[in-house]
Amino acid sequence: MHGDTIRQTYTLVHFGDDSIAYAGRHLHESEMTLHTHSFVEMAIVVDGVGSHRTQAGLEPLRIGDVVLLRPGVWHGYEDCDDLVVHNCCFSAELLHRELAWTREDPLLGHLLWTGPYAAERRGVLSTHLAGPDLAECVEHLDAMSRLAAGPLRLHRGDLIARLTLALGYPARAALGQAGEISERVHPSVVEAMRRMEARPAHPWTLTELSTDLHLAPGYLVRLFKLSTGLPPMAFLSRLRVELAAEQLLHTDRPINAIGESVGWADPNYFARRFRSHFGLSASAYRSKFAETKVLRPGRSSRATDR
Repeated sequence: MHGDTIRQTYTLVHFGDDSIAYAGRHLHESEMTLHTHSFVEMAIVVDGVGSHRTQAGLEPLRIGDVVLLRPGVWHGYEDCDDLVVHNCCFSAELLHRELAWTREDPLLGHLLWTGPYAAERRGVLSTHLAGPDLAECVEHLDAMSRLAAGPLRLHRGDLIARLTLALGYPARAALGQAGEISERVHPSVVEAMRRMEARPAHPWTLTELSTDLHLAPGYLVRLFKLSTGLPPMAFLSRLRVELAAEQLLHTDRPINAIGESVGWADPNYFARRFRSHFGLSASAYRSKFAETKVLRPGRSSRATDR
């Protein structure tokens, strides 16, 4: 399935077009330098100890800890003593196509779409698995690894099914930490998310969005915050910085042009929003993480971390 298309560079691992998801165990004996990715990643600690560094700081890791990272988030591992991490990476295309239904699921929607943005998490959601839940989740990830031996055209459904099953365990664990989550995401929230994702550069306003959905602005805000922990315009901001980060990593477009392409024509405003989310300026982010020869996802290579 993956052939020889998975290869590591200093800050990125590249997927070939014949891959939509990846799962595998990786040993970190000392550290893994700060890096970023254009895909969703879930990392589960299955052995050893270490620490995980993100914009929020350095957090100790123990067996059963799970970290889910949205695209563009930077992170790394330090103080590792035979730290074994089972990584599961899957493309943003897969998330927005085959897994688009997860927006409306109260468990997977929280894990993949809203939880990483709520409470100022800036794209990172952490939880913990223990006992049978940890073992069963890892079993599904191991099955994903074994599927790599066969052609994707024969195992695409199996791969997505195993991925979905594996994601269910941390989703349920995260639900327990988050407390009560609504049984069903309101259809208007899902539609608002879809509209903003389809046209991120459009100069959306709360008034226009609520009018399009035939709702009062205040009611839309309440619905959105109940489901995502964010008002609609804050969700749009998170979407825009992810799209900007992808362009910074995979193109040589001028930074001002990137800001304009995601809906922020004012360079100063774009700079403030990007730094607020990633803790780095757009130029520092590109300088630290981009590799000039990496093509954008959907072309001849994709990139993610591991």
